[in-house]
Amino acid sequence: MTLEGTGIVALVLYLGALVAITLRARRARMDSTPSDFYLGGRSLPLFVLFFTLYATTYSGNTLLGYPGEAYRRGFSWTMATGFMIAINVTFLALAPVLRQAAERHGLVTPGDWIGLRFGSPALTRVVGAIQGLALTNFLLAQLIAMGHVASGLTGGALPHAAGVIGFALVILAYETLGGMRAVAWTDVAQGILLLVGLAAMLDWLLEESGGVASVTRWVLAHRPALAAVPSADECRNWASSLLLLGVGSVVYPQSIQRIFAAKDRRALYRSFALMAWMPFCTVFVVTLVGIAAVPLLSGLGTIGADEVVPRIIRLWAEEGPRATLLATLVLLGALAAIMSTADSLLLSLGSVVAIDIAGWDRLDPRTTKRGQWIAAGLFVAMIAIAVIPRLTLWRLIELKMEILIQCAPAFLLGARWRALTAGPVLLGLVAGCVVGVWGIFADVPRMAGVHTGVAGLAINLAVVLAGGWLARGRATGAAEPRATFPGR
Repeated sequence: MTLEGTGIVALVLYLGALVAITLRARRARMDSTPSDFYLGGRSLPLFVLFFTLYATTYSGNTLLGYPGEAYRRGFSWTMATGFMIAINVTFLALAPVLRQAAERHGLVTPGDWIGLRFGSPALTRVVGAIQGLALTNFLLAQLIAMGHVASGLTGGALPHAAGVIGFALVILAYETLGGMRAVAWTDVAQGILLLVGLAAMLDWLLEESGGVASVTRWVLAHRPALAAVPSADECRNWASSLLLLGVGSVVYPQSIQRIFAAKDRRALYRSFALMAWMPFCTVFVVTLVGIAAVPLLSGLGTIGADEVVPRIIRLWAEEGPRATLLATLVLLGALAAIMSTADSLLLSLGSVVAIDIAGWDRLDPRTTKRGQWIAAGLFVAMIAIAVIPRLTLWRLIELKMEILIQCAPAFLLGARWRALTAGPVLLGLVAGCVVGVWGIFADVPRMAGVHTGVAGLAINLAVVLAGGWLARGRATGAAEPRATFPGR
């Protein structure tokens, strides 16, 4: 029994299950409106909602990028668990406002809320464009991760490029046929696979490496820099990363749309309560995997470190038939998690482009079809780029967050500060993006340990706060203009 043989059989069975779920989801569709296609008819119950949140949040970045970064940085990367905790905390500040608006006005996209709150087509389109850019970046990272895992699962029988192309086409097919229902229902199976796989891998890895104490002793003896006390610059980087991910991630369209898609508030809030435990079950585990891989694997380059998990699993599979089966399960769980995030991103990309950027009617079934075609075209373009990875998965995370985080004041301040108007928000957004884009093109990822995007956010907030206070006597922020909100 080889990893290649079991991997191919597992892939066939897994893809067959996806086909069955997709066909069932297609039959469950009530109509072709954007609300039904992109939100599943706003009917996701607790069990489905929790797993689609979980499977979408923890992606290829988590399963490959985080262990790779832990392999490169060492014990200091244990702070990554705090990133996901920060996301959950920030979401709790935003979710009640968005949910209430969605119930009253039938919101479909994040831009619907921006248009409702600020009454500015320009602000709605700029926010939509930034979110669309972040979605394409995130999709690119998932495609790269799919290639790594598919190659590892089949022992190289399915090359990286073939894995990227093949699974991308599968995602495109079932997302197009089943919409949010297909995405959410497949997320349940994919989330369960991920949890089981992570538990099995952690158990083996700690046993194989002799436990955390043994790994620590080896690192201290051979790679002491990986266990050094973090410098002041590194600590600033921690705080900056917490802000970058904890604030930036809450304005991801696919996450906001799950707030809109919940069956009711009870299902939504209980899902968030369960999600509070997932950083410890997922991020902390994969961080330990990356650190424990240091004694087992040597000589991995900067890009090669993103293949830590597939390489570790191949070592595991050599121990016998039982280990091969468990290793196959882990890799299949990793692939499932990556696909579950990619399908959600693709779904949201279509809705953001069609409704927020193009401004098409959110009640018109033709809007659904147009969004599907546009998203498919962008997806195919990204497949060509993902065939040859050029950046680490963690750097891809940083790049999209540098710009996406600039949308946060529009949502977080707009939700609580009724006097805030569109002008200062748009001006601050543009100022923050200028700083973030400058950092990307000038290759300045950090300044004194602080991400360039976080520095841009500081300027963004300063502009918004100053402009908001100056305009506080002239506006209340309560307008809901019908002209910018089609279908109301």
